[in-house]
Amino acid sequence: MTSFTPDELIEAKKSLDSILNKCEKAFAKLKENSPQHTLMVRRINALRFSLNLIEKELQNL
Repeated sequence: MTSFTPDELIEAKKSLDSILNKCEKAFAKLKENSPQHTLMVRRINALRFSLNLIEKELQNL
């Protein structure tokens, strides 16, 4: 597995937080059960999962 520096992890977390915020805002405007809605749900879940993993990695440093 690739090792990342704490600075790289923090920068990645900031970027993902920003993307997640934008996705959540766009999500509110999507029609429920549309393909775009389903895709956004999956994106948001993936972003939250990624952020969680970054947090765990930062705690283990």
